[in-house]
Amino acid sequence: MRYRCVIGLEIHVQLSTKTKAFCSCPADVFDLPPNTAICPVCTGQPGALPVPSEEMIRYAVKAALALNCRINLYSRFDRKNYFYPDLPKGYQISQYFYPIATGGYLEIDGDEGRKKVRIRRLHIEEDAGKLMHEGDSITKATYTLVDMNRCGVPLIEIVTEPDISSPREARVFMEKLRSIVRYIGVSSGDMEKGALRCDANISVVDTQTGRQSNRVEVKNINSFKFVERALEYEFNRIVEALERGEDVERETRGWDMSTKTTVSMRGKEEESDYRYFPEPDIPPIVLTEEYVENVKKEIPELPDEKALRFVREYGLPEYDARVLTASRELADFYEECVRAVGRPKELSNWIMTEVLRELNERNLEITQTKLTPQHFADLFKLMDEGKISIKIAKDIFPEVFETGKMPSQIVREKGLEQISDEKLIEEIVRKAMAENPDAVQQYRDGKKKVMGFFVGYVMRETKGKANPELVNKIAQKLLEGD
Repeated sequence: MRYRCVIGLEIHVQLSTKTKAFCSCPADVFDLPPNTAICPVCTGQPGALPVPSEEMIRYAVKAALALNCRINLYSRFDRKNYFYPDLPKGYQISQYFYPIATGGYLEIDGDEGRKKVRIRRLHIEEDAGKLMHEGDSITKATYTLVDMNRCGVPLIEIVTEPDISSPREARVFMEKLRSIVRYIGVSSGDMEKGALRCDANISVVDTQTGRQSNRVEVKNINSFKFVERALEYEFNRIVEALERGEDVERETRGWDMSTKTTVSMRGKEEESDYRYFPEPDIPPIVLTEEYVENVKKEIPELPDEKALRFVREYGLPEYDARVLTASRELADFYEECVRAVGRPKELSNWIMTEVLRELNERNLEITQTKLTPQHFADLFKLMDEGKISIKIAKDIFPEVFETGKMPSQIVREKGLEQISDEKLIEEIVRKAMAENPDAVQQYRDGKKKVMGFFVGYVMRETKGKANPELVNKIAQKLLEGD
Protein backbone atom coordinates (compact mmCIF):
# COMPACT_ATOMS: atom_id res chain seq x y z
CA MET A 1 0.00 0.00 0.00
CA ARG A 2 1.12 3.51 -0.78
CA TYR A 3 -0.03 4.97 2.53
CA ARG A 4 1.24 3.80 5.91
CA CYS A 5 -0.46 4.36 9.24
CA VAL A 6 1.47 5.67 12.29
CA ILE A 7 -0.45 5.37 15.56
CA GLY A 8 0.40 6.10 19.18
CA LEU A 9 -2.01 5.64 22.08
CA GLU A 10 -2.57 7.54 25.31
CA ILE A 11 -4.58 5.27 27.59
CA HIS A 12 -6.11 6.24 30.91
CA VAL A 13 -6.70 3.36 33.32
CA GLN A 14 -8.82 3.98 36.41
CA LEU A 15 -7.27 2.30 39.42
CA SER A 16 -9.54 0.15 41.60
CA THR A 17 -8.41 1.74 44.85
CA LYS A 18 -10.78 2.17 47.78
CA THR A 19 -10.27 5.93 47.93
CA LYS A 20 -9.50 8.74 45.54
CA ALA A 21 -5.97 9.81 44.67
CA PHE A 22 -5.51 12.55 47.27
CA CYS A 23 -8.44 12.29 49.70
CA SER A 24 -10.58 9.71 51.50
CA CYS A 25 -13.65 9.95 49.23
CA PRO A 26 -14.61 6.63 47.58
CA ALA A 27 -13.00 6.04 44.18
CA ASP A 28 -15.81 3.86 42.79
CA VAL A 29 -18.32 6.54 41.85
CA PHE A 30 -19.95 5.13 38.71
CA ASP A 31 -23.39 4.38 40.18
CA LEU A 32 -23.46 7.13 42.81
CA PRO A 33 -25.86 10.10 42.59
CA PRO A 34 -24.15 13.23 41.19
CA ASN A 35 -21.96 15.27 43.54
CA THR A 36 -22.28 12.88 46.51
CA ALA A 37 -18.67 11.60 46.66
CA ILE A 38 -16.84 14.90 47.00
CA CYS A 39 -14.94 16.84 49.64
CA PRO A 40 -12.93 20.08 49.93
CA VAL A 41 -9.78 18.35 48.60
CA CYS A 42 -11.18 16.81 45.40
CA THR A 43 -13.25 19.90 44.63
CA GLY A 44 -10.27 22.22 45.09
CA GLN A 45 -11.46 24.36 47.99
CA PRO A 46 -8.97 26.98 49.24
CA GLY A 47 -6.66 25.65 51.93
CA ALA A 48 -7.48 21.97 51.33
CA LEU A 49 -4.30 19.90 51.04
CA PRO A 50 -3.89 16.70 48.98
CA VAL A 51 -2.49 13.54 50.61
CA PRO A 52 -1.36 10.84 48.11
CA SER A 53 -2.85 7.35 48.44
CA GLU A 54 -0.21 4.66 49.08
CA GLU A 55 -2.54 2.11 47.47
CA MET A 56 -2.59 4.23 44.31
CA ILE A 57 1.22 4.30 44.19
CA ARG A 58 1.44 0.54 44.77
CA TYR A 59 -1.07 -0.16 42.00
CA ALA A 60 0.82 2.12 39.60
CA VAL A 61 4.10 0.32 40.35
CA LYS A 62 2.37 -3.05 39.92
CA ALA A 63 0.95 -2.05 36.53
CA ALA A 64 4.30 -0.66 35.40
CA LEU A 65 6.12 -3.89 36.31
CA ALA A 66 3.50 -5.99 34.48
CA LEU A 67 4.10 -3.80 31.41
CA ASN A 68 7.89 -4.33 31.58
CA CYS A 69 8.57 -0.70 32.58
CA ARG A 70 11.53 0.63 34.48
CA ILE A 71 10.43 1.94 37.88
CA ASN A 72 11.84 5.35 38.75
CA LEU A 73 12.67 5.35 42.45
CA TYR A 74 12.28 9.13 42.42
CA SER A 75 9.12 10.63 40.92
CA ARG A 76 7.16 13.79 41.49
CA PHE A 77 3.73 15.32 40.98
CA ASP A 78 3.18 18.40 38.81
CA ARG A 79 0.33 20.77 38.09
CA LYS A 80 -1.15 20.64 34.60
CA ASN A 81 -2.97 23.93 34.18
CA TYR A 82 -6.05 24.31 32.01
CA PHE A 83 -9.55 25.67 32.40
CA TYR A 84 -12.52 23.38 32.04
CA PRO A 85 -15.89 23.54 33.84
CA ASP A 86 -15.46 20.11 35.45
CA LEU A 87 -11.95 20.85 36.74
CA PRO A 88 -12.69 22.97 39.83
CA LYS A 89 -9.06 23.60 40.85
CA GLY A 90 -8.19 24.97 37.41
CA TYR A 91 -5.37 22.43 37.24
CA GLN A 92 -4.90 18.66 37.33
CA ILE A 93 -2.38 16.95 39.57
CA SER A 94 -0.32 14.76 37.25
CA GLN A 95 3.28 13.68 36.65
CA TYR A 96 5.17 15.31 33.81
CA PHE A 97 8.84 15.93 34.55
CA TYR A 98 9.47 12.79 36.65
CA PRO A 99 6.95 9.99 35.93
CA ILE A 100 6.83 6.91 38.10
CA ALA A 101 7.84 4.56 35.24
CA THR A 102 9.32 4.69 31.74
CA GLY A 103 10.63 2.45 28.97
CA GLY A 104 8.22 -0.49 28.94
CA TYR A 105 6.71 -2.62 26.19
CA LEU A 106 3.89 -5.00 25.42
CA GLU A 107 4.00 -7.80 22.87
CA ILE A 108 0.93 -8.21 20.65
CA ASP A 109 -0.15 -10.30 17.67
CA GLY A 110 0.57 -7.69 15.01
CA ASP A 111 -0.43 -7.66 11.35
CA GLU A 112 2.81 -9.43 10.43
CA GLY A 113 3.29 -11.68 13.47
CA ARG A 114 4.39 -11.02 17.05
CA LYS A 115 5.27 -7.40 17.61
CA LYS A 116 6.69 -5.35 20.47
CA VAL A 117 4.95 -2.02 21.09
CA ARG A 118 7.11 0.25 23.23
CA ILE A 119 5.68 2.19 26.16
CA ARG A 120 7.27 5.60 26.56
CA ARG A 121 5.98 6.38 30.05
CA LEU A 122 3.47 5.47 32.71
CA HIS A 123 2.46 8.18 35.13
CA ILE A 124 -0.12 8.81 37.86
CA GLU A 125 -2.74 11.53 37.69
CA GLU A 126 -6.18 12.43 38.98
CA ASP A 127 -9.35 12.45 36.91
CA ALA A 128 -11.50 15.48 36.21
CA GLY A 129 -15.27 15.61 36.70
CA LYS A 130 -17.95 14.88 34.14
CA LEU A 131 -20.13 17.17 32.05
CA MET A 132 -23.61 16.15 30.92
CA HIS A 133 -24.59 18.29 27.98
CA GLU A 134 -27.87 19.42 26.52
CA GLY A 135 -29.74 16.54 24.94
CA ASP A 136 -27.93 13.92 27.01
CA SER A 137 -29.91 10.67 26.74
CA ILE A 138 -29.93 10.18 30.53
CA THR A 139 -30.73 13.62 31.92
CA LYS A 140 -32.59 15.16 28.94
CA ALA A 141 -31.07 18.44 30.12
CA THR A 142 -31.51 21.69 28.18
CA TYR A 143 -28.25 22.98 29.65
CA THR A 144 -24.91 21.56 30.81
CA LEU A 145 -24.73 19.90 34.22
CA VAL A 146 -21.51 19.25 36.17
CA ASP A 147 -20.95 16.13 38.26
CA MET A 148 -17.81 16.40 40.43
CA ASN A 149 -17.85 12.78 41.64
CA ARG A 150 -15.03 11.75 39.30
CA CYS A 151 -12.77 14.60 40.44
CA GLY A 152 -9.70 13.07 42.08
CA VAL A 153 -10.35 9.47 40.97
CA PRO A 154 -6.87 7.89 40.55
CA LEU A 155 -5.65 7.13 37.04
CA ILE A 156 -2.53 5.88 35.39
CA GLU A 157 -1.81 7.19 31.92
CA ILE A 158 0.09 4.86 29.59
CA VAL A 159 1.71 6.54 26.58
CA THR A 160 3.00 4.33 23.78
CA GLU A 161 5.59 5.10 21.17
CA PRO A 162 4.15 5.44 17.63
CA ASP A 163 4.82 1.75 16.97
CA ILE A 164 1.27 0.76 16.03
CA SER A 165 0.80 0.30 12.29
CA SER A 166 -2.93 -0.26 11.85
CA PRO A 167 -6.30 0.29 13.54
CA ARG A 168 -6.50 -3.46 14.16
CA GLU A 169 -3.19 -3.43 16.03
CA ALA A 170 -4.50 -0.54 18.17
CA ARG A 171 -7.54 -2.62 19.15
CA VAL A 172 -5.38 -5.68 19.88
CA PHE A 173 -3.06 -3.58 22.06
CA MET A 174 -6.02 -2.20 24.04
CA GLU A 175 -7.48 -5.67 24.55
CA LYS A 176 -4.13 -7.03 25.72
CA LEU A 177 -3.63 -4.10 28.09
CA ARG A 178 -7.07 -4.56 29.64
CA SER A 179 -6.41 -8.26 30.11
CA ILE A 180 -3.21 -7.47 32.03
CA VAL A 181 -4.65 -4.79 34.34
CA ARG A 182 -7.49 -7.17 35.16
CA TYR A 183 -5.09 -10.07 35.79
CA ILE A 184 -3.12 -8.06 38.32
CA GLY A 185 -6.25 -6.62 39.93
CA VAL A 186 -5.47 -2.91 39.59
CA SER A 187 -8.46 -1.99 37.42
CA SER A 188 -11.78 -3.36 36.18
CA GLY A 189 -10.83 -2.17 32.68
CA ASP A 190 -14.52 -1.58 31.97
CA MET A 191 -14.62 0.83 29.03
CA GLU A 192 -18.38 1.32 29.28
CA LYS A 193 -17.93 2.72 32.80
CA GLY A 194 -14.94 4.88 31.87
CA ALA A 195 -12.38 2.73 33.69
CA LEU A 196 -10.35 2.40 30.48
CA ARG A 197 -10.27 5.32 28.05
CA CYS A 198 -8.22 5.80 24.92
CA ASP A 199 -6.99 8.86 23.05
CA ALA A 200 -5.39 7.83 19.77
CA ASN A 201 -2.86 9.88 17.81
CA ILE A 202 -2.69 9.07 14.11
CA SER A 203 -0.73 10.35 11.14
CA VAL A 204 -0.25 8.93 7.63
CA VAL A 205 2.97 8.56 5.63
CA ASP A 206 3.01 8.62 1.82
CA THR A 207 5.63 5.95 1.15
CA GLN A 208 6.20 7.17 -2.41
CA THR A 209 7.04 10.76 -1.53
CA GLY A 210 8.04 10.35 2.13
CA ARG A 211 5.57 13.07 3.10
CA GLN A 212 3.89 12.65 6.50
CA SER A 213 0.60 14.25 7.48
CA ASN A 214 0.01 16.27 10.61
CA ARG A 215 -0.86 14.26 13.71
CA VAL A 216 -4.52 14.13 14.70
CA GLU A 217 -5.78 13.10 18.14
CA VAL A 218 -9.07 11.19 18.41
CA LYS A 219 -10.87 11.30 21.78
CA ASN A 220 -14.03 9.88 23.34
CA ILE A 221 -13.51 6.28 22.25
CA ASN A 222 -15.28 3.95 24.67
CA SER A 223 -15.05 0.47 23.15
CA PHE A 224 -12.45 -1.70 21.44
CA LYS A 225 -14.58 -1.89 18.33
CA PHE A 226 -14.83 1.89 18.14
CA VAL A 227 -11.08 2.32 18.65
CA GLU A 228 -10.60 0.36 15.45
CA ARG A 229 -13.44 2.05 13.57
CA ALA A 230 -12.47 5.59 14.58
CA LEU A 231 -8.88 5.05 13.41
CA GLU A 232 -10.04 3.44 10.16
CA TYR A 233 -12.25 6.46 9.49
CA GLU A 234 -9.47 8.90 10.32
CA PHE A 235 -6.92 7.02 8.17
CA ASN A 236 -9.24 7.20 5.17
CA ARG A 237 -9.99 10.90 5.81
CA ILE A 238 -6.29 11.77 5.96
CA VAL A 239 -5.46 9.72 2.85
CA GLU A 240 -8.20 11.49 0.88
CA ALA A 241 -6.75 14.85 1.92
CA LEU A 242 -3.22 13.82 0.90
CA GLU A 243 -4.47 12.64 -2.48
CA ARG A 244 -6.05 16.07 -3.02
CA GLY A 245 -2.66 17.61 -2.28
CA GLU A 246 -3.87 18.98 1.06
CA ASP A 247 -2.86 18.31 4.63
CA VAL A 248 -5.12 17.80 7.61
CA GLU A 249 -5.16 20.27 10.45
CA ARG A 250 -3.31 19.36 13.63
CA GLU A 251 -6.34 19.08 15.89
CA THR A 252 -8.27 17.10 18.44
CA ARG A 253 -11.30 15.24 17.08
CA GLY A 254 -14.05 13.31 18.82
CA TRP A 255 -15.60 10.01 17.80
CA ASP A 256 -19.34 10.35 17.18
CA MET A 257 -20.90 6.93 17.79
CA SER A 258 -24.22 7.87 16.17
CA THR A 259 -22.71 8.86 12.81
CA LYS A 260 -19.62 6.60 13.02
CA THR A 261 -17.46 9.60 12.08
CA THR A 262 -14.93 11.86 13.79
CA VAL A 263 -15.78 15.52 14.36
CA SER A 264 -13.49 18.46 15.04
CA MET A 265 -13.35 19.56 18.69
CA ARG A 266 -10.48 22.03 18.95
CA GLY A 267 -6.95 22.78 17.84
CA LYS A 268 -4.34 20.49 19.34
CA GLU A 269 -2.73 21.89 22.47
CA GLU A 270 1.03 22.01 22.79
CA GLU A 271 2.64 20.81 26.01
CA SER A 272 3.70 24.38 26.75
CA ASP A 273 0.02 25.38 26.85
CA TYR A 274 -0.39 23.48 30.10
CA ARG A 275 2.29 25.48 31.97
CA TYR A 276 3.48 22.48 33.98
CA PHE A 277 5.23 23.21 37.26
CA PRO A 278 6.00 21.09 40.36
CA GLU A 279 3.06 20.48 42.71
CA PRO A 280 4.08 22.44 45.84
CA ASP A 281 1.70 20.65 48.24
CA ILE A 282 2.98 17.09 47.67
CA PRO A 283 6.55 15.96 48.38
CA PRO A 284 8.35 13.72 45.87
CA ILE A 285 7.69 9.97 45.85
CA VAL A 286 10.86 8.15 46.90
CA LEU A 287 10.71 4.38 46.58
CA THR A 288 13.22 1.72 47.58
CA GLU A 289 14.39 -1.33 45.65
CA GLU A 290 12.92 -3.46 48.44
CA TYR A 291 9.50 -1.84 47.97
CA VAL A 292 9.58 -2.52 44.23
CA GLU A 293 10.65 -6.15 44.79
CA ASN A 294 7.79 -6.67 47.25
CA VAL A 295 5.28 -5.33 44.71
CA LYS A 296 6.79 -7.57 42.03
CA LYS A 297 6.02 -10.61 44.20
CA GLU A 298 2.32 -9.69 44.10
CA ILE A 299 2.12 -10.03 40.31
CA PRO A 300 0.46 -13.29 39.28
CA GLU A 301 1.17 -15.40 36.20
CA LEU A 302 0.34 -13.07 33.28
CA PRO A 303 -1.61 -14.01 30.10
CA ASP A 304 1.39 -14.77 27.86
CA GLU A 305 3.06 -16.92 30.52
CA LYS A 306 -0.18 -18.74 31.26
CA ALA A 307 -0.85 -19.39 27.56
CA LEU A 308 2.60 -20.94 27.13
CA ARG A 309 1.98 -23.16 30.16
CA PHE A 310 -1.40 -24.26 28.79
CA VAL A 311 0.29 -25.32 25.55
CA ARG A 312 3.02 -27.14 27.47
CA GLU A 313 0.95 -28.79 30.22
CA TYR A 314 -2.36 -29.44 28.48
CA GLY A 315 -1.21 -29.92 24.91
CA LEU A 316 -3.50 -27.19 23.62
CA PRO A 317 -3.00 -25.41 20.31
CA GLU A 318 -1.63 -21.91 20.76
CA TYR A 319 -4.90 -20.38 19.55
CA ASP A 320 -6.93 -22.22 22.21
CA ALA A 321 -4.47 -21.23 24.91
CA ARG A 322 -4.65 -17.54 24.01
CA VAL A 323 -8.46 -17.51 23.96
CA LEU A 324 -8.70 -19.27 27.32
CA THR A 325 -6.13 -17.02 29.01
CA ALA A 326 -7.48 -13.69 27.74
CA SER A 327 -9.43 -13.53 31.00
CA ARG A 328 -7.90 -14.62 34.29
CA GLU A 329 -11.30 -15.79 35.54
CA LEU A 330 -11.92 -17.90 32.43
CA ALA A 331 -8.41 -19.39 32.64
CA ASP A 332 -8.96 -20.29 36.31
CA PHE A 333 -12.35 -21.83 35.49
CA TYR A 334 -10.80 -23.94 32.71
CA GLU A 335 -8.08 -25.27 35.02
CA GLU A 336 -10.65 -26.14 37.70
CA CYS A 337 -12.61 -28.06 35.04
CA VAL A 338 -9.49 -29.93 33.95
CA ARG A 339 -8.84 -30.93 37.57
CA ALA A 340 -12.45 -32.18 37.87
CA VAL A 341 -12.73 -33.91 34.49
CA GLY A 342 -9.34 -34.32 32.79
CA ARG A 343 -9.49 -34.29 28.96
CA PRO A 344 -8.14 -30.75 28.49
CA LYS A 345 -8.68 -30.48 24.73
CA GLU A 346 -12.34 -31.58 24.88
CA LEU A 347 -12.96 -29.09 27.68
CA SER A 348 -11.22 -26.38 25.69
CA ASN A 349 -13.59 -27.04 22.78
CA TRP A 350 -16.65 -26.84 25.03
CA ILE A 351 -15.55 -23.64 26.75
CA MET A 352 -14.49 -21.90 23.52
CA THR A 353 -17.79 -22.72 21.78
CA GLU A 354 -20.69 -23.40 24.13
CA VAL A 355 -19.55 -21.39 27.16
CA LEU A 356 -18.24 -18.34 25.31
CA ARG A 357 -21.37 -18.22 23.15
CA GLU A 358 -23.61 -18.12 26.23
CA LEU A 359 -21.37 -15.52 27.90
CA ASN A 360 -21.33 -13.28 24.82
CA GLU A 361 -25.08 -13.52 24.26
CA ARG A 362 -25.75 -12.48 27.86
CA ASN A 363 -22.79 -10.07 28.15
CA LEU A 364 -21.58 -11.87 31.27
CA GLU A 365 -18.27 -12.86 32.81
CA ILE A 366 -17.77 -16.49 33.87
CA THR A 367 -17.82 -15.43 37.55
CA GLN A 368 -21.35 -14.05 37.09
CA THR A 369 -22.80 -17.44 36.09
CA LYS A 370 -24.03 -20.54 37.93
CA LEU A 371 -21.72 -22.78 35.91
CA THR A 372 -19.23 -24.91 37.89
CA PRO A 373 -16.66 -27.61 37.04
CA GLN A 374 -19.09 -30.14 38.56
CA HIS A 375 -21.54 -29.42 35.74
CA PHE A 376 -18.93 -30.52 33.22
CA ALA A 377 -17.98 -33.57 35.30
CA ASP A 378 -21.63 -34.64 35.31
CA LEU A 379 -22.09 -33.89 31.59
CA PHE A 380 -19.01 -35.85 30.52
CA LYS A 381 -20.03 -38.78 32.74
CA LEU A 382 -23.43 -38.94 31.01
CA MET A 383 -21.74 -39.02 27.60
CA ASP A 384 -19.11 -41.56 28.68
CA GLU A 385 -21.79 -43.94 30.01
CA GLY A 386 -23.72 -43.65 26.74
CA LYS A 387 -26.75 -42.11 28.46
CA ILE A 388 -26.76 -39.05 26.18
CA SER A 389 -25.21 -38.19 22.84
CA ILE A 390 -23.02 -35.14 22.28
CA LYS A 391 -25.97 -33.59 20.39
CA ILE A 392 -28.24 -33.90 23.42
CA ALA A 393 -25.41 -32.63 25.63
CA LYS A 394 -25.19 -29.49 23.51
CA ASP A 395 -28.98 -29.17 23.35
CA ILE A 396 -29.33 -29.10 27.14
CA PHE A 397 -26.28 -26.94 27.81
CA PRO A 398 -28.09 -23.56 27.55
CA GLU A 399 -30.51 -24.76 30.26
CA VAL A 400 -27.60 -25.93 32.42
CA PHE A 401 -26.00 -22.51 31.97
CA GLU A 402 -29.21 -20.60 32.67
CA THR A 403 -30.58 -22.55 35.63
CA GLY A 404 -27.51 -24.09 37.24
CA LYS A 405 -29.26 -27.49 37.26
CA MET A 406 -27.03 -30.53 36.91
CA PRO A 407 -27.18 -32.10 33.42
CA SER A 408 -28.30 -35.45 34.86
CA GLN A 409 -31.29 -33.74 36.49
CA ILE A 410 -32.34 -32.12 33.20
CA VAL A 411 -31.93 -35.41 31.32
CA ARG A 412 -34.06 -37.19 33.93
CA GLU A 413 -36.77 -34.52 34.00
CA LYS A 414 -37.09 -34.40 30.21
CA GLY A 415 -36.68 -38.11 29.55
CA LEU A 416 -33.68 -37.51 27.32
CA GLU A 417 -31.62 -40.54 28.29
CA GLN A 418 -30.09 -42.11 25.23
CA ILE A 419 -31.61 -45.32 23.86
CA SER A 420 -29.01 -48.08 23.65
CA ASP A 421 -31.45 -51.00 23.36
CA GLU A 422 -30.00 -52.95 20.43
CA LYS A 423 -33.20 -54.95 19.89
CA LEU A 424 -35.34 -51.82 19.65
CA ILE A 425 -32.89 -50.07 17.29
CA GLU A 426 -32.73 -53.18 15.09
CA GLU A 427 -36.52 -53.25 14.85
CA ILE A 428 -36.62 -49.63 13.69
CA VAL A 429 -33.85 -50.16 11.11
CA ARG A 430 -35.68 -53.21 9.72
CA LYS A 431 -38.85 -51.16 9.50
CA ALA A 432 -36.99 -48.42 7.58
CA MET A 433 -35.55 -51.03 5.21
CA ALA A 434 -38.95 -52.60 4.60
CA GLU A 435 -40.51 -49.23 3.81
CA ASN A 436 -37.63 -48.10 1.57
CA PRO A 437 -36.38 -51.01 -0.55
CA ASP A 438 -34.99 -48.64 -3.21
CA ALA A 439 -32.72 -47.01 -0.63
CA VAL A 440 -31.55 -50.46 0.49
CA GLN A 441 -30.66 -51.36 -3.09
CA GLN A 442 -28.83 -48.05 -3.61
CA TYR A 443 -26.68 -48.77 -0.56
CA ARG A 444 -25.91 -52.29 -1.80
CA ASP A 445 -25.03 -50.86 -5.22
CA GLY A 446 -22.25 -48.88 -3.57
CA LYS A 447 -23.96 -45.56 -2.65
CA LYS A 448 -22.79 -45.62 0.96
CA LYS A 449 -24.06 -42.11 1.65
CA VAL A 450 -27.56 -43.60 1.81
CA MET A 451 -26.60 -44.78 5.29
CA GLY A 452 -27.42 -41.26 6.48
CA PHE A 453 -31.05 -41.78 5.46
CA PHE A 454 -31.43 -44.82 7.71
CA VAL A 455 -29.66 -43.18 10.64
CA GLY A 456 -31.92 -40.14 10.26
CA TYR A 457 -34.99 -42.41 10.16
CA VAL A 458 -34.04 -44.01 13.47
CA MET A 459 -33.30 -40.64 15.04
CA ARG A 460 -36.73 -39.31 14.01
CA GLU A 461 -38.47 -42.37 15.37
CA THR A 462 -36.64 -42.08 18.70
CA LYS A 463 -36.84 -38.26 18.83
CA GLY A 464 -33.05 -38.01 18.64
CA LYS A 465 -32.46 -40.25 21.65
CA ALA A 466 -30.96 -43.31 19.94
CA ASN A 467 -27.25 -43.91 20.42
CA PRO A 468 -25.87 -42.74 17.04
CA GLU A 469 -22.83 -45.02 17.12
CA LEU A 470 -25.03 -48.02 17.82
CA VAL A 471 -27.47 -46.99 15.09
CA ASN A 472 -24.64 -46.81 12.54
CA LYS A 473 -23.26 -50.17 13.62
CA ILE A 474 -26.62 -51.98 13.47
CA ALA A 475 -27.73 -50.30 10.21
CA GLN A 476 -24.46 -51.19 8.51
CA LYS A 477 -24.72 -54.78 9.70
CA LEU A 478 -28.30 -55.19 8.45
CA LEU A 479 -27.76 -53.39 5.13
CA GLU A 480 -24.70 -55.43 4.30
CA GLY A 481 -25.87 -58.72 5.76
CA ASP A 482 -29.56 -59.10 4.88
